[in-house]
Formats: sequence, C-alpha cells, structure tokens
Amino acid sequence: MSDDLSTLHVGGASPYDVLVGRHLLGELPRMLGEAVQRVAVIHPRALAATGEAVRQDLADHGYDAHGIEIPDGEEAKLAPVASFCWQVLGQTGFTRSDAIVTVGGGSTTDMGGFVAATWLRGVKVVHMPTTLLGMVDAAVGGKTGMNTVEGKNLVGAFHEPAGVLCDLATLESLPRNELVSGLAEVLKCGFIADPEILDLVEKDPEAATTAGTAVLRELVERALRVKIDVVVGDLKETGGGAGHPGREVLNYGHTFGHAVERVERYTFRHGAAVAIGMTFVAELARLAGKLDEATADRHRSVLELVGLPTSYRGGVWGQLLEAMKVDKKSRGDQLRFVVLEGLARPTILTAPDPALLTAAYAEISREGR
Repeated sequence: MSDDLSTLHVGGASPYDVLVGRHLLGELPRMLGEAVQRVAVIHPRALAATGEAVRQDLADHGYDAHGIEIPDGEEAKLAPVASFCWQVLGQTGFTRSDAIVTVGGGSTTDMGGFVAATWLRGVKVVHMPTTLLGMVDAAVGGKTGMNTVEGKNLVGAFHEPAGVLCDLATLESLPRNELVSGLAEVLKCGFIADPEILDLVEKDPEAATTAGTAVLRELVERALRVKIDVVVGDLKETGGGAGHPGREVLNYGHTFGHAVERVERYTFRHGAAVAIGMTFVAELARLAGKLDEATADRHRSVLELVGLPTSYRGGVWGQLLEAMKVDKKSRGDQLRFVVLEGLARPTILTAPDPALLTAAYAEISREGR
C-alpha cells in the first residue's frame, strides 16, 4: 500500500473511492474486485510502456489482461477509435463481469470511460489518470465522451467508475506545460467554490507548478473535493436547486474554451483554452453588472501567475459564436454561460445581449487590449 494515502469518498447511487498518493498500482486489484476475470488496459501510444507495466502487473495477479493502444490526445476521441476498442473487446470475449482500466490523460479517460459505458451497456471501469487534468477533471464524476466534426464531447454517457487512482508520482514526468494546463481546472475550482485554492497559488506559484510539492498535492485534493461535492449533488446535470447551477458549474470557462479548441482544430491545450474561457466569462459578468472589477481582474492575475493565457486572437468572433451555439449547455437557440456574482457564487447567465458578448470578446482579444 502507498505511504501517505488519502481516500476521498464519492457517495451517491454508485459510490466509489478516489485514492491520492504515490505508487498506487498495488491498489488496483482491490478496486477491480474478485469477480473480474478479464481486464482491458486502454492507454495512449505515448504511454505504451506504462500501459504494458499495468497489464503485466494485472497478469501477475491472475487476471486475463489485454492492452488496447489508442492515439494520443484528442485524436483518441473519435468514433473509429471507439469502434476499434469494441472490436478488441468482442474478439477477446469480454463479458459484463469483466473490466476496463484507463491509463492516461483526460482524452484517454474520456474515451476509455465511453467504451466501458457502451460495451454490453456498461462494464466496470477504473481510471488511473496520469496528468493533472485527468486527475482533477476527467477521472471523477462519470462523464464520458467523444468528439464529432460538429463539436467536442457531443457524444457520451454518464458512467461512474468503480474507483480512481491518482498517483502523484506520474506528475513528476509530466512536461511543465502539461502540468500548467491542468492547473486551469484546479483554479476553476477556486473561483467557483474554494477560494483557498487561489490563495495557495498566489502565495507560492512556484510550488503550485512543481510536481512533488505539498502545495500541489493540497491543490489536487481541494479540486477533487470541489468536484466530488458537485457531482454527488447533481450527477446528470439536472440542476443544483436553490439557485445553484449544479453540475453545470464545472463548465465554468468551458463554453468559450471549447469554442477556442474547435476554431484551433484541437491543437490548443484544453487548459489553455479554459483559461481564456474563464477570462472571457469574467469580463462578460463584469460588463453585465454581476461581477466586481477586483474579482474579474483576479482571473487575469492568477492565471498569468502560473503561465496560463488570458487573451485570444481577434477577427474570429463569428467562428467562435457558431461553435458556442452547439455547446452542450445551450438550450434551443439560447446561449448559456456559467458566470460569477462573486467568488464562489456561481450562477447561469442565459441569452446575454449580443453586444455584451462582442464587448467581452474585445476585452480579451489581443487586438482589443
């Protein structure tokens, strides 16, 4: 068992544990359970050696373990990849009592979870995220998905994992820009629910962006608690009640961010796009009279402190607007944005005045600054 192990429990109809620590591979058999015989380890090409190590360890524990290699990054989240995974599961005789293990970042987690959700209408899945983004965003909450030509994550299913292993040792080999990208989702949690996250980053940005530090571990655990609290209260994004946006709050900055990703043909890192998206909605809320200047400005300062972008190129507003119209949060022809009325005070802004949208874009466009 890992030293200094933290266990975060996710309650609800299908409860499971999220373990945070170092060198957690030994915890995997316990999460899979005794009934599982076959295991498919889905991993990206870039983590072939890691995926094989996990597969071999499972084989050593008596499982009939198979590796399934998928493309790196967003290329993994396409229909032909799902079809390939289904084909392998069929050829190896996977039954409803067997399981999938995902090893990789957010894209692998999304696709592996989707394959688990759809094979035989749902088989067990355990996530082993290897990136900061995967740990604090994709692995927890049961959302799975893949992309289409029309947009990101438009096809998917809710399928909660049997468990999540957040092995902090994997972050030590992560390129710095990948770590920084993941911090966008951590800072999002600070703005929507836990301002202490912002305080920790502002106090020691170097420790916040360095793998192996106590500060980064605390940031991971705080972000996980925010997400767990939200998804337990509103798993399928039906609303949080009492004026709270519910699970939609986790999409803070994502409506504009996903539009940026689509315009950039998914060559942008997800965290960088979300950082720009958060800056956009902060300006939108300020212009709409909902958010004070200081909190809006704090978005720029804290994001830039860790090296995340807060501006975007001008001249593509039409493309961005079209991309946002197919966002999952839209209702009919009405755009919806998660905005803040203050720190940790999220709400939904429905069908904002188009003039406010273009003004907010002007505020974050490089030509407008």
